[in-house]
Amino acid sequence: MTESTTPAVLLLGGAGGIGAAVARRLVAAGTRVFLAGRSEAPLSALGAELGVGTHVADLTTFDAVDGAFAAAQAAIGPLTGVANLVGSIVLKPAHLTREDEYHATIAQNLTTAFATVRAAARAMPNGGSVVLTATAAARHGLANHEAIAAAKGGVIALARSAAATYASKGLRVNVVAPGLVRTPMAARITATPAAEQASASMHALGRIGEPEDVAPAYVWLLGSDASWVTGQEIGVDGGLGTVRSR
Repeated sequence: MTESTTPAVLLLGGAGGIGAAVARRLVAAGTRVFLAGRSEAPLSALGAELGVGTHVADLTTFDAVDGAFAAAQAAIGPLTGVANLVGSIVLKPAHLTREDEYHATIAQNLTTAFATVRAAARAMPNGGSVVLTATAAARHGLANHEAIAAAKGGVIALARSAAATYASKGLRVNVVAPGLVRTPMAARITATPAAEQASASMHALGRIGEPEDVAPAYVWLLGSDASWVTGQEIGVDGGLGTVRSR
């Protein structure tokens, strides 16, 4: 199936560090973009900067994600792609993780991803691209990552199954798995030079990532250049998930 030559993309969690970088690249390339997310101030600011529509919602329920899809289609027409960049970071061992923290981690990372696939399958009958977000921690065992690794490991498995289910309809489903990226969400992990250096040393390339390091993978997967790619997990992680150089 040939994807539309006039792309229209919904970014869920589109005002976060990586989401904003993806949005800027897509708009610069002429893509029609619509942003949805929980935090109204950054969402409105980015929407005004880029001249795109926005929708404020907590995207941890099926109804909320369905509502974001409906708002996007009303604003920019039939969608050719959606990227889910909603997420959270919880760094605790299992025995210190509260039940509410665990459920919030699953809701923010896995439930939003499942709801995105579900909504895309209904809203994009002519096919297109779904890009989900995982983490290098779901590929390589890292201490104190049990909750987030469980959630993001589920995202990877979800993408592979959904890719098989919807391939015949031309709906591609892939995953980007970043390492640690300098974003507002990760700020507490890199709050001091010593903390940042400790994190950087875990990556074979010797530094943590920037949003601009990761954004091109989303843009590529959302576009027609990746029309023969589905069911893949692409690590953009400085080698964290697979490589040890020291």
